[in-house]
Formats: sequence, C-alpha cells, structure tokens
Amino acid sequence: MRGYLIDMDGVVYRGNQMIPGADRFIADLRKAGVPFLFLTNNSQRTRRDVALKLQRLGIDALEEHVFTCAMATARYLARQKPGGTAYVIGEGGLLTALHTNGFAIVDKNPDYVVVGEGRTLTFEMFETALGMIMNGAKLIATNMDPNCPSQGGMRPGCGAIVAMLEAAGGMKAFSVGKPSPIMMRGARKQLGLAAEDTIMIGDTMETDILGGVQAGYKTVLVLSGGTRREDLGRLAYRPDHIADSVADLSHARLSELFFPGPNIRAVRKKSTAKKLMLATA
Repeated sequence: MRGYLIDMDGVVYRGNQMIPGADRFIADLRKAGVPFLFLTNNSQRTRRDVALKLQRLGIDALEEHVFTCAMATARYLARQKPGGTAYVIGEGGLLTALHTNGFAIVDKNPDYVVVGEGRTLTFEMFETALGMIMNGAKLIATNMDPNCPSQGGMRPGCGAIVAMLEAAGGMKAFSVGKPSPIMMRGARKQLGLAAEDTIMIGDTMETDILGGVQAGYKTVLVLSGGTRREDLGRLAYRPDHIADSVADLSHARLSELFFPGPNIRAVRKKSTAKKLMLATA
C-alpha cells in the first residue's frame, strides 16, 4: 500500500484561494482509496477547523485527513509524561490537542512550557513563561518556522516566538513539528505505511522536503509556494521530483515514477522462497 503526506499552504491553497488542480488531485486519491494526510505546522486550528476550511475551498477532505503539529506535540508529550501539565502560548488547536491527550493547562509550576502560534500574545505571557523555564519547566515548540503567511503578508511564526524565550532562558526548545521525525513518523504510522511507500508533497525545502528526505520517503516539491527552482542549488539535499503545482500530479503518474513495474518486495519475496526450495531440494 502506498500513500501521501501533503502540505497545505502553498500546495493545495494560498491564503483563501484553492490552487487549481488541488481538488482534482485529492478527489483522485479518494476515488482510488489511496490513504493520505494533510500535514500542517500551524497549531492554531483544530483538525476539524482545518477540514472545514478545505471543504469550503472545494477540497473533499474530512477531519480524519488532517494531522497538525499540535496533535504531534500533544501525543509526544503524553508519551513522555502521561497526565502532565503545560503552560501554553498558543490558541485553540494546541489547547484542544493537549486536553484530548490528557494534559492539564496550568498557570503555575507546569511540567512544560509549550509554544505555538498566536495572534494575541503579550509580553506578560513571555515573562510568565520565562520564569517557569528558569524554575525547571521544559521548553517545547510545536514547530520552528520563523514566519508564516497571513492575509496581510507574513507574520512572526512559532520559531520567532520561541527564539526570544531561548535567548532569555539560555536553553534550546525541543521542536516536534516538520521536519522533526516525530511528526513525520507519526503521520506515516497513522496511515499504516512503510517508509519506502510514503510520498511527501510540499512547497518548502527546509520543512516538507527535508523531513521527507530524513525519514526515507519519496519527496515531491511543488513550485506553487515559497520555493523557486533556483533555490535548490544552495542546499545539500534535493527532492525526488519537482512539479510546477499539484495540477501536474496524479496518483497514476507518481506511482509510475516512483514504483515502476511489479511490486519489488513481492518479487524479492518470491525469489527468496524459490532459493530456499532449491537449497532444501
């Protein structure tokens, strides 16, 4: 079985506009019964909110098709310290994910200070968080993106927010979102895929493609977002395939590109069985 991890902003939409062809590509996957997840480093919205936005743009997506960095962060922390506590700099998506995974949100003596995106941050929040870090709370970032798109252009992202706490507290945050293997592996496992059968489609080399390369996935860079073809020369890694946009992709074409001919593992298994039979004959 093969499947897809698909970034959203810059791949299937820009702002509040669907990128042409995104609806067709997703409809193709659903019709063929191909497993996929939308991955996002935005921790503000719940997966239900994200699915609703996609539906309103004309993309046939359900809540179960969404995997956010807030979910990845909350699941990771729940494994590290079941029933733990957190002071949160972030919004509804992050708070919901933490509560769903058994965490309590507190304003005194937390186990973790968890940082996501936010539009209503205050200096008082940073001062409170810094005091907690200095008293032993662990600093967790949902992602390290320095900026993120907004309707007005760009605004500081989680990475920029975390950087101030890192500098003031003299410690480095632990990040869970893309390109962290924690999020990349968690999404793949949710689909029940092997690494070699997973295709990552994204528009950002430093998160989507790097995360896919490090995890051993097939990678597809689309040039409809923040990366230009000439940017690739400065990096030590490359995607397996480059397309102008998702409109140029189809499951059939990518299967032919990445998995030509018969199932290699099935062929190898038959070959091994034949050798064993000959050896014991």
